[in-house]
Amino acid sequence: SRDFTLLDGGMGKTLHAQGAPFRQPEWSALALMEDPPTVRAAHDDFVRAGAEVITTNNYAVVPYHLGDERFAARGAELTALSASLARDAADAVDRPVRVAGSLPPIFGSYRPDLFDADGATPCLESIASALADRVDIFLAETQSCLAEADLSMRVAARHDLPVWVAYTLSDGDLTSEASSPTLRSGESVADAVKFAVAGGAE
Repeated sequence: SRDFTLLDGGMGKTLHAQGAPFRQPEWSALALMEDPPTVRAAHDDFVRAGAEVITTNNYAVVPYHLGDERFAARGAELTALSASLARDAADAVDRPVRVAGSLPPIFGSYRPDLFDADGATPCLESIASALADRVDIFLAETQSCLAEADLSMRVAARHDLPVWVAYTLSDGDLTSEASSPTLRSGESVADAVKFAVAGGAE
């Protein structure tokens, strides 16, 4: 048999299904803002289901969902809260559960064309700093291009924590033998894996 690590599921969909405060544009961040116990309950459900890694609920705590002013005013606070809720859930059980701190896309998911390293850097630095003392791993989520992954890995490296990289792939037709999977940027999955390893991803 082969070893594997069981991660949690989609936090946004889980919160929505459980009736937590949920609307656009705040999406899953709204539960942090209006009813944090629902976030803790979702983490607890994932842990009871056997998750060995749970991810902080700050994916939507970015300017894209909150707006620039609200992110500047409350982004660090809400991100730290997301880390505390996950940490408390992980520490409440008598088996090892690691907490992954989410490093999300700053300018929207699935949109490599919107990525801007200069604009994303201060946001990611703020997020990483708010998470660092409460998480075990950084998880760069839904990375749609190599430049995005590169920035996430470089920001994470400043905190001396392991970093994992999760890419999002194109929806292209892969039925022909000539097709090969790519990131949404068109960069190859093979190159993306090599790039992550070279950049220090665990």
